[in-house]
Amino acid sequence: MHCPFCRHPDSRVVDSRTSDDGLSIRRRRQCPECGRRFTTLETASLSVVKRSGATEPFSRDKIVSGVRKACQGRPVSDDDLALLAQKVEETLRGQGNAIIDAGEIGLAILGPLRDLDEVAYLRFASVYQAFNSLDDFEAAIKSLRAEHAAHAARRGSIAKVPDDL
Repeated sequence: MHCPFCRHPDSRVVDSRTSDDGLSIRRRRQCPECGRRFTTLETASLSVVKRSGATEPFSRDKIVSGVRKACQGRPVSDDDLALLAQKVEETLRGQGNAIIDAGEIGLAILGPLRDLDEVAYLRFASVYQAFNSLDDFEAAIKSLRAEHAAHAARRGSIAKVPDDL
């Protein structure tokens, strides 16, 4: 690490701390040449390989904008979308790969989106999973209903799953 003041090619780490979100490390450094201190922020970068083969840096904003279209007209706030994007990024980072396929991002979005809003989930899944017929929608809805029934059974209630789902 070069000193930003005198450009000396070395520095000594005085203190290291993880950031509040746990995704980066803040380091206080001291230059052995001029003695001045400075701070660095280190993060692990994620790269996305698109279907075309192009590689670009991972962006939470792209997740938010893509999911926002599926959530149009639904009771989903910007904070909800930001939290969803954070969950997706944490899931992807948890896999331990620095380079991820764009398809993995879509798969990582499906779970948190289903928990957030089921209608938005169906909209997103219909595009992402390329639904071709009503049968595809019916299968996805049947799966959601089965999850509702299983969840209700785990809670010990005999609540009826709504037919309008």
